[in-house]
Amino acid sequence: MPLPAGPPLALTLFGLLLLLCMVPAWRQARRDPRTIRGVGVWTKPLKFLAALALFAFTTAVLMLAARDAAPATLWRIAALVMATSAFEAIYIAVQASRAEPSHYNTSDALHSALTVAMALGAIGLTASQAWLGWVIVRVNPDWLSSVAVLGAVTGLFMTWVLATLSGFMLGGRRAPPGPGLPLVGWQRRGDLRPAHFLGVHAQQIVPLLGLCCARLPASAAHAGFAALALGYVLAWAALTRRELHHTGVHSL
Repeated sequence: MPLPAGPPLALTLFGLLLLLCMVPAWRQARRDPRTIRGVGVWTKPLKFLAALALFAFTTAVLMLAARDAAPATLWRIAALVMATSAFEAIYIAVQASRAEPSHYNTSDALHSALTVAMALGAIGLTASQAWLGWVIVRVNPDWLSSVAVLGAVTGLFMTWVLATLSGFMLGGRRAPPGPGLPLVGWQRRGDLRPAHFLGVHAQQIVPLLGLCCARLPASAAHAGFAALALGYVLAWAALTRRELHHTGVHSL
């Protein structure tokens, strides 16, 4: 199958570039002993590069469901994803090279402004998914009848809503220090990052649930997807409530 041209190709190449950038970051991580709050300074750049690459790849794939949309619109969505991702990745890497935190850094006016810029960039990144979801709906009048397309649209809007909500909550509740769980680095208590992970990766998981349900008999496909999607939201809400409880907040 040939690689799709236009915005999906641009996003695919961008994702590959992010993965390529992981090579020097990994080399730096092996020889740089510095830490921030008990974690190696290059751990965060590596995690963000991988996550942003996956985000770009998934957007490229889901954009194929909007192939009949105006090319200019798809280019704008792709540009928003690439611009916000590049800013996040570059700033986090620069701060890592200085052994200074990128998030929650309000040490001076410049870093406070950059922290706000990162938050706005993250909002723009998740908003790109709602934009793409709306475009898919506009160019697929029968989108509700296809569980696969319904899954794509639902995942895109869930990423926008859940990731943005958990991102705002994370902005005021920093995770406890220390290395945390292997690979992901999450703390066992008082850490909203697991819920944020579910919000961001609804972009991949929920469309996959839609594809799986599309293989069910027609009479069960939509009901099965609705149950799985609802379960996903409830899992995000339960995880969020649990972590807010452990930080002494009971607003959810």
